[in-house]
Amino acid sequence: MNKLLAFVTVLLLSGQVLAQQKPQYTQYTLNNYLLNPAISGIEDYVDLKLGTRQQWSGLEGAPVSYYATIHTPINKDMTSTYSRKQAGGKSNEISNKSTNVYRRVKAHHGVGGMLMTTKTGPLKRSSANVSYAYHLPVSRTTRVSAGIAPGVIQYSLDQNYVKTGNPMIDDPAIVDGRVNELKFNLDLGLWLYSQNYYLGVAGSQLVPSKRQYIDTGSPEYNNAELQKHYFVTGGYRLDVMYNLTVIPSVMIKMAQPSPASVDATVKALYAERLWAGISYRHKESFAAMAGINVSHLMDIAYSYDASTSPLGVGHAGSHEVVLGFKLRNSKKVICPSWAW
Repeated sequence: MNKLLAFVTVLLLSGQVLAQQKPQYTQYTLNNYLLNPAISGIEDYVDLKLGTRQQWSGLEGAPVSYYATIHTPINKDMTSTYSRKQAGGKSNEISNKSTNVYRRVKAHHGVGGMLMTTKTGPLKRSSANVSYAYHLPVSRTTRVSAGIAPGVIQYSLDQNYVKTGNPMIDDPAIVDGRVNELKFNLDLGLWLYSQNYYLGVAGSQLVPSKRQYIDTGSPEYNNAELQKHYFVTGGYRLDVMYNLTVIPSVMIKMAQPSPASVDATVKALYAERLWAGISYRHKESFAAMAGINVSHLMDIAYSYDASTSPLGVGHAGSHEVVLGFKLRNSKKVICPSWAW
């Protein structure tokens, strides 16, 4: 199969995925910062994560994604924390474990940044953004944060990958310069959270930026707006017995005119270190995942997606790996306290 035929095959079979433009990850629960800038600075340390996803393994020209994210708190009150009972007891916010006297924690800030790239055949989508979030305590156990993340998105085409029907004639779709574009991007988000649950809403690609295409003589084909993406996420942490926690979560993604995408995930966490889970993406795939919090410095996770769509007969599933680092972790936290 030559390169052009491989690319056309991917386009035909994955029109919905490519139309959505923004990549989606199975292990979103490990790094909700990918979806919502309000996560910025949620933990008591600098959170650095590196991830990669190989979509539709074995299919030539299939999407391959890489990302790096980092975020950290600013002016966060590190003396206040939560105590957790192993068998699902109620958590209480305290200012000093020795005195067990409650003191309302102060609001704090968070900043971060993200680099991401996805290559699909000859097409490449790269993005970079920075983020800011403000975290405000609203009760003894609950906080709310709001975040913003401006950035840029670049689309490019590897001309060496594409073979035209007549190599002696320059195809305007390749040489006119519009296949390499830089667009402004803006993400916004809200996050309501405690140590036992979280609920978030976010929007991505909210700036009405347009990608220019070849003039076909029909106005509706002269340009195409970047799709706005909306995410609703929620999760609950249930301590069912000593050293065993179950965490169900759901994520709904809406990116018109593409159909809504729903992910449902259940994870089991043992002794704050080992975890395993399963996930289902409606009409698309089942996934199995597992990970380990190696130490207060590092954690690692892997997931495998088995497709339930008609495209599944043409590939060997999707693989995803996430490597996390907890920098400046003076409290030696093993398992994330807020973004589990």
